[in-house]
Amino acid sequence: PLMPETLLAALCLVAVIEGLFLFAAPRAWKRAAEQLHAMPDRRLRMVGAAIVVAGLVSLWMVRQA
Repeated sequence: PLMPETLLAALCLVAVIEGLFLFAAPRAWKRAAEQLHAMPDRRLRMVGAAIVVAGLVSLWMVRQA
């Protein structure tokens, strides 16, 4: 029963963070999106994979504490 609640809370926090970026710095967000659009798919996949690994390692470290 705790897992769906935790997952939902995590997704809500993602929405809050995304919204803060758009609210606080819309021009910077647009520039970043343009740069991402110009990147080759292979590089985007590598960056995405690195972010996933970093997130999983961070989550594991937080859960161990």
